[in-house]
Amino acid sequence: MKAVADVRPSPIAGRWYPADKELLAESVDEYIQSAVLPEIDGEVLGIVAPHAGHLYSGPIAGYAFAALRGLKPEVVVIVSPMHYPYPQPFLTSAHAAYQTPLGIVDIDQAIIRSIQNQMAAELDLELTQVGNDQEHSLEIELPFLQRVLDTRFRIVPIMVRDYNPRRIRIFGNIIAKTLLGKKYVLVASTDLSHFYSQEQAEIFDKEFLRRLETFDAELVLRAEEEGKAFACGRSAVAAVMWAAKDLGANTMQVLHYGTSGDVTGDYSQVVGYAAAVITRKTQEKG
Repeated sequence: MKAVADVRPSPIAGRWYPADKELLAESVDEYIQSAVLPEIDGEVLGIVAPHAGHLYSGPIAGYAFAALRGLKPEVVVIVSPMHYPYPQPFLTSAHAAYQTPLGIVDIDQAIIRSIQNQMAAELDLELTQVGNDQEHSLEIELPFLQRVLDTRFRIVPIMVRDYNPRRIRIFGNIIAKTLLGKKYVLVASTDLSHFYSQEQAEIFDKEFLRRLETFDAELVLRAEEEGKAFACGRSAVAAVMWAAKDLGANTMQVLHYGTSGDVTGDYSQVVGYAAAVITRKTQEKG
């Protein structure tokens, strides 16, 4: 696969987050610095973060990205939903890089090619390249990564429209294989329930977070089918969970939860947001 020789301009700067570089850096830093994390036991391999506009979900996202402080990954794999009706189940960017007001983030073309080749062999599917997409759920995480990580990094942007457990599991396995021997971080992008009352949202979201902490990806995928919980990025989360397990992760911990009502004061119809961390915990001998 050959990427187009250009940079994807941001379609959401100035709407979903500040377009001004200084204002964006200041606001993202505030979200991260305000997060008071619980004790995280183990080596951090990945996170789950929300993807609404920063004004709404930034206070929760700050917890997820605060868990990455001090890390120096070469590559960050970001798996998000694709909210637009592309017919293909797995998509990536046709561009060479993403742009935010904080600068350019290069795409790791070697890893993209490796994933594409393995998907063709194991799933008989393509990793479809799309140009000038309008998807917000992946890009919204970039300013946080640009401010919190201590090194220059490349990204692997993946957007998912598939909910088939077998394909999602194999896709997660493929991600893991491409990361062996590399310094990496995994990011799963999802919001939770949409437009229920605060009371009902908390019921649904509590169940989804319970499933996260079981570290059972199939249980997470089944939540909506069973009518027990809702998350637009459940496939992204499941894929990252399966990838992380293959890479040795054994624990998932919820760091913080909130809703849009906490920002707007309107609790009649809210969107749920959560931050979580995936770790590799060394088993104690005894």
